[in-house]
Amino acid sequence: MLNEKSIFIDKDKIKSVLFSSVGQLIKSIKGPDEIFGDLYFDVQQNHVYKDGKLFADLVPRHRVKQIQQEYALLKDDPKFDLHDFISRHFYNNNLQKSIYKTNLNMTPRQHIDELWGVLERKQRRNQGSLIALPYAYVVPGGRFSEQFYWDSYFIMLGLVADNHWDKVEGMIKNVAYMIRKFGFVPTANRTYFLSRSQPPFFSQMVKLLASHKGNKVLLEYLPYMVMEYNFWMKGRNKLSKSEYKANARVVEMPNGTMLNRYYDKQSTPRAESLNEDLKTVGDAPDYQSDRMYLHLRAGAESGWDFSSRWFDDVQDIKTIRTADIVPIDLNCLLYQLEITIAEAYDYIKQPIFARKFKLLANSRAKALNDYCWDESTGFFNDYYFHDGQQTGRLTLASVFPLYSKIATDHQANLIAMRLERDFLRQGGLVTTLVETGQQWDSPNGWAPLQWIAIEGLRNYGYNELANEIKRRWIKTNLDNLNEKHKLVEKYNVINPIQPGSGGEYPLQDGFGWTNGVLAALLNQDK
Repeated sequence: MLNEKSIFIDKDKIKSVLFSSVGQLIKSIKGPDEIFGDLYFDVQQNHVYKDGKLFADLVPRHRVKQIQQEYALLKDDPKFDLHDFISRHFYNNNLQKSIYKTNLNMTPRQHIDELWGVLERKQRRNQGSLIALPYAYVVPGGRFSEQFYWDSYFIMLGLVADNHWDKVEGMIKNVAYMIRKFGFVPTANRTYFLSRSQPPFFSQMVKLLASHKGNKVLLEYLPYMVMEYNFWMKGRNKLSKSEYKANARVVEMPNGTMLNRYYDKQSTPRAESLNEDLKTVGDAPDYQSDRMYLHLRAGAESGWDFSSRWFDDVQDIKTIRTADIVPIDLNCLLYQLEITIAEAYDYIKQPIFARKFKLLANSRAKALNDYCWDESTGFFNDYYFHDGQQTGRLTLASVFPLYSKIATDHQANLIAMRLERDFLRQGGLVTTLVETGQQWDSPNGWAPLQWIAIEGLRNYGYNELANEIKRRWIKTNLDNLNEKHKLVEKYNVINPIQPGSGGEYPLQDGFGWTNGVLAALLNQDK
């Protein structure tokens, strides 16, 4: 862990040195698309694997230079077999246990507890694109064999329900390790994820552990929370030089308040979704294609990849504008980060630092109310800072102000009424009110958003509605488990008989955050 004195270091020179050294480290780590160049592109374009992430995750059997030289020598031979070449030079390191079969004699809680072992990974050395972590971790499952950032918090809820505090603490230490190594929390521990993060739930993880071990945990992880905060706020001193007063992940609002957006420092196709991004961008001119790739990457950082929430035309992903938007959920989570940092400084009796972060949090909350609340719809909306107006997209992101407790009682009442009237369906809460074929739109419901909504409603005393959402979501999960003997990534909450659908890949089994939220909700009934 960092020395306690480092908590109070706030000199610009030291910060610049820190970010410079971290930046140099990240620049030196290349993703598989950068390492293998033409070979990588050819494998993806020829659809050697249906899922592009699979090749991004394969581990080379031989030295990279040897593979590159052999490919250059053989690729133009008419008899060359690309699939055979890949199978000889790469292997799959997704350490799935033997094919898992559900024990039908187990209760759902027993089933989930058993799955933690199935989904646990230990990776102590770098292999291919997979970055080593010091402690064991639980993965989402299916195609996702890494420690994903925001998934991990909801997985932890289930681990706590099953009393696996050791696993929770190990995963939090992994997050701190990545902050120390890279200066932020990447989407997951893959080299091709080192240009973007995900919804910042680190402070929620710290508070979860503090509920078990006491407030000393706040001190232990305070330096890392400050480092994560600096990552999200990096670039705020350069806002005056940008056209829309936005730089990196920081946006200056008309009243001078600093809010945040999702972003990515690269503007190329995502390595794990190269074909999908190339298809989306199509033959757009270079000046447009770079921006579209940025918006797609920013959408991936949001965790909502993808949703009409980010589109000008709800039915057309080509109109994606993620990086032009101030998102309500991101800023609510950063509000919670500011509040938690302030609590940590209060705990160690540093009132000046505590007051600084309380003021930052209060300023953020006021700006969210000023720019993102819509009285006419009774809902919070994301904000197009390019256009100076709200996006008008009604989505479950509006429950985050309840979860973070920045909503007024009046706002909470209107949000609760609209949730019950428009979003509550047979199987739980639907993510948006439009069906587009994107997975973060109707008819899908997702475990993390059910949890955020339930907890947010309880914060304001709407326990009856919260319990009804909980009842319907649990029933959807258990009905699927009884019928298909598995828990999955997402569910069709409008017609729960039908599977969740949409997106860039098939419905995934596993599934980490579904298991975690279900276990936590079932545990509340004990």
